Amino acid sequence: MKPTLVILAAGMGSRYGGLKQLDGIGPNGETIMDYSVYDAIRAGFGKIVFIIRHSFEQEFRTQVLSKYKDRIAVEVVFQELNSLPEGFVCPEGREKPWGTNHAVMMAANVVNEPFAVINADDFYGSDSFVVLSKFLQSVEHSSNHYCMVSYLLGNTLSENGTVSRGECGVDKDNHLATINERTKIARDANGKIHCLSEDGETLTLLEDTPVSMNMWGFTPDYFNYSLKSFIRFLSERGTELKSEFYIPTMVNELISTKTVVCDVLKTNSHWFGVTYHEDKPVTIARIKELINKGLYPEQLWK
Repeated sequence: MKPTLVILAAGMGSRYGGLKQLDGIGPNGETIMDYSVYDAIRAGFGKIVFIIRHSFEQEFRTQVLSKYKDRIAVEVVFQELNSLPEGFVCPEGREKPWGTNHAVMMAANVVNEPFAVINADDFYGSDSFVVLSKFLQSVEHSSNHYCMVSYLLGNTLSENGTVSRGECGVDKDNHLATINERTKIARDANGKIHCLSEDGETLTLLEDTPVSMNMWGFTPDYFNYSLKSFIRFLSERGTELKSEFYIPTMVNELISTKTVVCDVLKTNSHWFGVTYHEDKPVTIARIKELINKGLYPEQLWK
């Protein structure tokens, strides 16, 4: 069975100033998602699951999904504030989504095979999809064996503002040992990289720190673990207006309790993305370079 690719596209891109998932960066209006889907098809994925919000469903179907007709199977599921387990309600005044792992949970009813998870607005590169697909096919009949594709922190920053990353600790067997969510990451005037810890403490990070860009591989048992953990999360923090249930938080819980093993995969691909509107010209130029090298056609969907 071919693996499935789950694309997190529910965020509205508030820092970017619009629905950046639908913003064209290719020469014929291709989105970053288009390149991810193109790479996934070439790497052997058999289905794409988009996680979006109801508020832009029609626009999304018209501008995005229509391009993939007859190319690959597609499902659409929705992440909403009231998409909660029985017995829980969204607190009054909350506007912030429940986080990336809550988004992944929305795919539970349409995914029954090993699956990958990526962000809609990150360009991961073709080799990363090949590496990920190969791993997922190898664990088709397994459980509790996950993976992540790691990138070097210094190669994932934006010159136009701060970013958030999952800082990874890797053991001698190349398994993920720890993952900690770091926010407000940026270079200072001297070129050093600083961030905020989950406790709000300012930390210094090294250029070659391995980080997660939310490119994960899971088997379906991940959904059951996530539901149990999310219920605990809601019991403890569900009344907060800005608390979030992150993928790194879930994975860290599972590896720290030795419930699962998570391989850290390396790739020849270089990540880039559009976190801020000012990042767009750089991304367009990089895409053009890849096309000129013959790695992508001038027009993806002919």
